[in-house]
Amino acid sequence: MNKIVLATHNLNKVKEVKEILKDYTIISLKDLGITPKCKENGISFEENSLIKAREIAAYTSYPVIADDSGLCIEALNGFPGIYSARFLEDKTYAEKNKEIINILKDTKNRKAHFTSAISFIDKENNIEKTFIGIAEGIIIDEYKDSPNGFGYDPIFYSNELKKTFGEATKEEKNSVSHRYKALKKLSEYLKREYETDIRNR
Repeated sequence: MNKIVLATHNLNKVKEVKEILKDYTIISLKDLGITPKCKENGISFEENSLIKAREIAAYTSYPVIADDSGLCIEALNGFPGIYSARFLEDKTYAEKNKEIINILKDTKNRKAHFTSAISFIDKENNIEKTFIGIAEGIIIDEYKDSPNGFGYDPIFYSNELKKTFGEATKEEKNSVSHRYKALKKLSEYLKREYETDIRNR
């Protein structure tokens, strides 16, 4: 198996996953001409990623991976969390980022983390797996345009990189990001356990 369908319309995610999973051919929904609208009505990243993966798996015989990810802010009890993409849905990410900074303006606790849940489905072999990646950091107190990254990257200061994801190069971000950590677990599973799981079915 070297071809995997990525269940997203987000071209930034497609690019990032292709850069991280270099051993596999990543097929986008655009490549397949698939335009379903998944209802992400789960109560966790894991549930939402499985919802997306299962829906797309119905359209193709290839294995499917789906990502659900978001920014979780400690002082806001994990918000926006699974609602990260839907928070101020009609606004740009620059506006969303500025609003989060405004909400936290009088808050000393700036701790936050990105979470990524990557679900893998091989319906031909009845395999479903989900892998979690977490990147720890803080929310900076002043918004500034960043040359790289997307989404909430400009306001998320990575504890590992000592800079925001927006300031990091794609190589730097891809070495520590939540999505990288989840995809690394997936990659290790595919290399070490996948064939055994198939034989045991």
